[in-house]
Amino acid sequence: MVFRSLNRTFADEMSDKRQGLSAAEVSVSRLEHGENVLTPPRRQSMWRLYLEKYQDPMVRILLVAAMVSLVLSFVKNDFIETIGIIAAVFLATTVGFIFERDAARKFDVLTQLGEEQRVKVIRSLTPDPSPNGEGSHDTVVEIPRREVVVGDIVIVETGDEIPADGRLFEATDLQVDESSLTGELLTTKSPDHQKVSAYPSDLLLRSSMVMNGTGRYVVTAVGDETEIGHVARQATEITGVKTPLNMQLDRLAKLISKVGSGVSIAAFLVFLIHDILTNELWHTGDYVGMAEVVLKYFMMAVTLIVMAVPEGLPMAVTLALALNMRRMLKSNNLVRKLQASETMGAVTCICTDKTGTLTENRMTVFEMRNERNERNEGNGVPSELAKAIALNSTATHDVGNPTEQALLRWLQEQGVDYQQLRNDHPLTSRLPFSTERKYMSTTVGDTVYIKGAPEVVLGMLEMRNEKGEMRNGVGATKALQETLLEWQQHAMRTLAIAAVKLPKDYSLTSHLSPLTTEMLAIVAISDPLRKEVPAAIRQCERAGIDVKIVTGDTVQTALEIARQCGVVERNEGNERNEGNEKCITGAEFAALSDEAALNVVRGLKVMSRARPTDKQRLVSLLQQQGEVVAVTGDGTNDAPALNRAHVGLSLGSGTSVAKEASDITLIDDSFSSIVHAVMWGRSLYKNIQRFIFFQLVVNVTALLLVLFGAFLGTELPLTITQILWVNLIMDTFAAMALASLPPSREVMHEKPRSRDAFIITPGMARGIGIIGGLFFVGTFVLLYYFERIAGVDAHELTIFFCIFVMLQWWNLFNARTLGSNHSAFRRLYACRAFLLVLALVLVGQWLIVTFGGAMFRTVPLSLTEWLWIIIGTSPVLWIGEIYRKVKGKSEK
Repeated sequence: MVFRSLNRTFADEMSDKRQGLSAAEVSVSRLEHGENVLTPPRRQSMWRLYLEKYQDPMVRILLVAAMVSLVLSFVKNDFIETIGIIAAVFLATTVGFIFERDAARKFDVLTQLGEEQRVKVIRSLTPDPSPNGEGSHDTVVEIPRREVVVGDIVIVETGDEIPADGRLFEATDLQVDESSLTGELLTTKSPDHQKVSAYPSDLLLRSSMVMNGTGRYVVTAVGDETEIGHVARQATEITGVKTPLNMQLDRLAKLISKVGSGVSIAAFLVFLIHDILTNELWHTGDYVGMAEVVLKYFMMAVTLIVMAVPEGLPMAVTLALALNMRRMLKSNNLVRKLQASETMGAVTCICTDKTGTLTENRMTVFEMRNERNERNEGNGVPSELAKAIALNSTATHDVGNPTEQALLRWLQEQGVDYQQLRNDHPLTSRLPFSTERKYMSTTVGDTVYIKGAPEVVLGMLEMRNEKGEMRNGVGATKALQETLLEWQQHAMRTLAIAAVKLPKDYSLTSHLSPLTTEMLAIVAISDPLRKEVPAAIRQCERAGIDVKIVTGDTVQTALEIARQCGVVERNEGNERNEGNEKCITGAEFAALSDEAALNVVRGLKVMSRARPTDKQRLVSLLQQQGEVVAVTGDGTNDAPALNRAHVGLSLGSGTSVAKEASDITLIDDSFSSIVHAVMWGRSLYKNIQRFIFFQLVVNVTALLLVLFGAFLGTELPLTITQILWVNLIMDTFAAMALASLPPSREVMHEKPRSRDAFIITPGMARGIGIIGGLFFVGTFVLLYYFERIAGVDAHELTIFFCIFVMLQWWNLFNARTLGSNHSAFRRLYACRAFLLVLALVLVGQWLIVTFGGAMFRTVPLSLTEWLWIIIGTSPVLWIGEIYRKVKGKSEK
């Protein structure tokens, strides 16, 4: 990381003086370098967010229809149709806006930056100390994190989060978790400026956690100038990746506009030419009459366009997405962007992190064995072992070094109160862990407890004591080493615990080997796989979704987790460097050309030691191959890849930068929540298809009625208000009914849909054409009978209106079962919202007919007439039931 030279100079002065800043120096530093606050991504204004909803292709078609309708409204002096279309646009855009704003508020609560977190700093109480420090009086004070400035001396201890970037000048056994930036769980820090990892050993970075030890450092960068601030800016770049649903609705809008425009223009020309050839008016000088004829056919053409446009579709899609957003929250998926809930259903590849998503992110004792290589289970914990674990530790069961936390939790599970042991046995001295010694020790009375790397502690066992005797036999040591090797091959952390009895008047040094060392236990510690992960991975495989593990962990750890959860087989990955393209390291991947990498990414299963750029490049290459990619991540280093993916999935426990870059936040951090999100997304897409099927059947029927009615000279049987009831209000209810259908687990047995597949499948198109055609034939015959034989009055037109609506009402049952061979009554009791909407439509239709009067051109009908209409239109459902039954048997 490159710091400004001014920061370096200021920090050097402060670290040389080793004194806190005065109030005046704090003010100067804050004025020059700003507050220690990360600038949140620039949020769009509410107006801009609202106007974005008008970018929807279907909404644009409605706006065009509204403008044309407005022009005609002035001619006819009837604005009801225009008002209805504008109302449809307003509702569709406003509902989506309200739901997204609500999700944003929930997200803001979830991702509070915690700038009021208290930080220990050294400050000078002297108003203006002399340059050499004379007369200054320093004290440790606690201030909010936002008030930390460049030049402050910060004190950090186990469990603290580093509040700002800085240069370390004092450390005792300091180990830091930098996984949020580098992926490394534990990095040893020291004042020596050594490049031991991605960053120098004396550099502390904001957002990293102190896992062990203490330290003091001088702040060199705050706020946006920190390393996390630089990564955050990359995470907010606009990528312009279009969601699959957006692309499908674009295609549908173009199709509808082409069909509607084509039919209306053709009808206008055909009718006008026919009138010119057959009507004597065109051979006279009555130009006003001619203009009226042209206007008549033009209005008919516009009516055709309006009838072709599904006014309820934008509202239906918005409602479906919004309801899905709310319901996904119950399965621990906080959806920030409406479209993301559906895009999850199109995902073909999931690039998942390991820690926290596949594993519990909680180090746990896997197994413990005594000096005879016997499992220490069920017989209680030996007194000396309990004291060795409890006393030779600086952690508690929930704060401190993760390995020590795991040991202390294990003690608690065995019924041992480690805090009481500490109270009863005060320590005499402690030798902290160091990378050179590879062990730590604590002296309590005449006993030294040792904990460290097995090879070091076991080496002590083979040293002879002062009498030349060997304490433990080589055979026992060999058995322990074999057990340790087996654990290490399964990517577990291993420790050895021992005790040394000190002779009287012994002067403790850092070398314990000449003394008799008693072996107490060897331990295997792991971050266990979440119990639900293997089953979730198998679900993904059945659903045709490729799962890739991309992690900063070592090759062995990544492969072992991949084997445990079923991403790779047990025998895979052993010959990783000999042509096995399923496993690769970040460095190897970075060395590949784009062409070579493209050939590797599809078959790739595990990428270890991955850096942020590797993850982002992997996502881009997969997208080039047509994959719909979801990425999980919790660290700041994951943010660019989360932003690049079609769906970015951040963890609830992750950094605020990762959450800002994501589309969905997994509140419980679990991979199984991703599988639930896929199921919800696929079910949502089917629900949108069901509504499109239902809506277009209505539109095809109405379009054909207008077109053929004009051919035969019949008047439009439905008024504008009736059409708006069918196309807007009733369709909105239908959208709510179909969007509220519960997700089906059956969708997880299907392969992901192709990104290029049209939202209207061939089967849907046939169904729309056949059912819409049959509805048209039935209603047109009825209309012809009323107009040419029985005579048309308000009563007959009311019956026609009710028959038209009830045909669509029964067709809702068919729409519910679209894409399956199940009966429409299967689990109907579980679809309470669906049943409620059916009842509302029925009641609404009765209210309109009974009380609509002149506005809806209706008259009340008798109970007998209602029963005949309901029963007479019910074959729509029964024929559908027969068809599904026959189709199901034939497929079996």
